[in-house]
Amino acid sequence: MKKSASAKKAAPVREAAAGEKAAPVKKAGAVKKVAAVKKVAAVKKATAAPKKATASVKKASAAKTVAAKPPRQESHTALVRRARRINRELAEVYPYAHPELDFENPFQLIVATVLSAQTTDLRVNQTTPALFAKYPTPEDLAAADPEEVEEILRPTGFFRAKTKSVIGLSKALVEDHGGEVPGRLEDLVKLPGVGRKTAFVVLGNAFGRPGITVDTHFQRLVKRWQWTAESDPDKIEAAVAALFPKSEWTDLSHHVIWHGRRICHARKPACGACPIAPLCPAYGEGETDPDKAAKLLKYEKGGFPGQRLNPPQAYLDAGGKAAPPLGAAG
Repeated sequence: MKKSASAKKAAPVREAAAGEKAAPVKKAGAVKKVAAVKKVAAVKKATAAPKKATASVKKASAAKTVAAKPPRQESHTALVRRARRINRELAEVYPYAHPELDFENPFQLIVATVLSAQTTDLRVNQTTPALFAKYPTPEDLAAADPEEVEEILRPTGFFRAKTKSVIGLSKALVEDHGGEVPGRLEDLVKLPGVGRKTAFVVLGNAFGRPGITVDTHFQRLVKRWQWTAESDPDKIEAAVAALFPKSEWTDLSHHVIWHGRRICHARKPACGACPIAPLCPAYGEGETDPDKAAKLLKYEKGGFPGQRLNPPQAYLDAGGKAAPPLGAAG
């Protein structure tokens, strides 16, 4: 018997129902298409991961507070303004800045400055009282027994070379200048152990004649502030001198050196405690966290004694403390 047309049409439906949810068969082309889509999606996901990681790094670095930096192409006029502003602000921070060597006359200052090479002013100040008590004048020191002077100067380091310098210096003062320290640069630099740095310390602080003292602190800070790219002390002196009136040179030297000793240290500057951070191109070289930076402060900024046994009264009035004598506890 032949099946009716309607029966033929219904047969596939009944077959499917009897097959217990058989999975539909996909064409080969369709399978390849699905696999390709999955592969592309996996590739996109893999390449997206580094972007996400980079974004998180950028976000972390952006959270760090960074002070404003001067433009790369800073004009000379802008440099002069920024440099003078730094000096003005340092003058407010250190209104009592002064030479940190104890002295009562030009002779004591020039000897102390020669002795300060390769050691601290504090160590010199702790050593010179005994030296000047025994040899108060150039004539006395010129006639001194080198071995006795060496024993006094031993705590300052390089004591043999320093003994030779200060005795030679004293003899030159007696023989060429009547026992007096000359007040001219050209005469000072001819004395044994005296260079331009020492000469300007003496001229500025014993004779009131302006000069720039380019010591290690001064060199470090003016480079960090991008006042000059020079490395030679004489060239640094000339470059910085061109930024300031001559009348400010001596006080400028004190401000910069004091800041270098107390806050802008060589190895770990206390950037987070620096009053001129917004003006400093090198901000971030040191500790930027304010609390951690505060622990790096030295001398009176950190609550400790300064370097002079007999500091000026203005320093004491501002809360500064005198240093202890050699051999004293604490």
